[in-house]
Amino acid sequence: MTVPGTHSRPAELPRSRKLLYVVVLGMLTALGPFTIDLYLPAIPALRDDLDITEAAAQLTLTGAIFGLAAGQLVVGPLSDRVGRRVPLVAAALLHVAASVGASMSDELGVLMVFRVLQGFGAAGGSVVAIAMVRDMFSGLRLVKMMSYVALVNGMAPIFAPVIGSQLLLVMDWQGLFAILAVYGAAAVVAGVLLLAETLPPERRQAAGTSVLTRYAAVLRDRIFVGLLLVGGFNFSALFSYLSASPFVFQDLYGLTEQQYGFLFMVNSLGIVAGVQTSARLVRRFGAQWIIAAATAAQLVFAAAIIVNDQLGLGFWGTAVPLWLFICATGFNFPCIQALALHRHGARAGTAAALLGAATFGFSGAISPVVGLLGVGSATPMASVMAGCIALAIAALWLIVRPRTVPVMD
Repeated sequence: MTVPGTHSRPAELPRSRKLLYVVVLGMLTALGPFTIDLYLPAIPALRDDLDITEAAAQLTLTGAIFGLAAGQLVVGPLSDRVGRRVPLVAAALLHVAASVGASMSDELGVLMVFRVLQGFGAAGGSVVAIAMVRDMFSGLRLVKMMSYVALVNGMAPIFAPVIGSQLLLVMDWQGLFAILAVYGAAAVVAGVLLLAETLPPERRQAAGTSVLTRYAAVLRDRIFVGLLLVGGFNFSALFSYLSASPFVFQDLYGLTEQQYGFLFMVNSLGIVAGVQTSARLVRRFGAQWIIAAATAAQLVFAAAIIVNDQLGLGFWGTAVPLWLFICATGFNFPCIQALALHRHGARAGTAAALLGAATFGFSGAISPVVGLLGVGSATPMASVMAGCIALAIAALWLIVRPRTVPVMD
């Protein structure tokens, strides 16, 4: 039995210990989504309270997303150099401090600063947890473990908006950031007490190896670069929904904050269903072909939202194909991560950092586009979703080239 702070090969841990790792690592990767999703139902209230536009309100999402992207670029390579636990705990502590600051903000500029720092801190959980899973497993077992962590991680978008909408009955939007500080503190305690170091000194990157050298080594892999683009555009499409849906469903379709939270929970179940189904199909069909089928389905469902909206089919005309789109999105997550990290076990932190930075960086750039196009109907949201997926499909077939991807076993 190992204890936190010691070095071990996690594959040697008993089943109960592996289950504990799944739960704790899922909790840590969920720190980022929870930071984004908890206050989604409060965005219209934040807009009204600060007397700002919808686009400005969406920038508070963009700030957190860019923080997540930048933080991963720093924390990921650092974890390859010094080990996983120290960067993980330090980043989580930053998240706690930034959440406290955001809870006391009453001006957009100040809030934006703390949102960026929140994202930077949450990046530690996102990138280091994924790197720790890669330290433990490879091949099809990596896909399976990624799906388990994603299942725990998937609870964040399911429950966060529901919790946020209920908390808004007893507190304002600033109080939600205080709740995030509590969550971050719990992540710190879990990381310190329950996680052993998974990257012993002999497996760490040499001190003379620069960050740019490690990034260059990963970016020379054509398949990785293609998957980085596929993952970035895939999540950007999902983020288009995240940033626009509070206005579409609350302002356009008249849902209350609580009803929106419930709708968001139902939609998030689609991600969980897609992730878990994907993990069961990967051995039979191959991860690259699951991505190919899922992205094609996403494009069809995004187009269906546009057509239904133009036909005036209302709430259900948007909600049903949207749920199917989100489910197809879930099919991609474990397959993209596992394929991208498969050949980079020695640089798992760096590879995970690039993958995560692209994912969140692309998404942060997309958020203002959705706001500028307007939220007077579901068409702008779905148009951005369709455009992102079209680019993902192009990257898959022109850069990744599924027939050239090695078989995972």
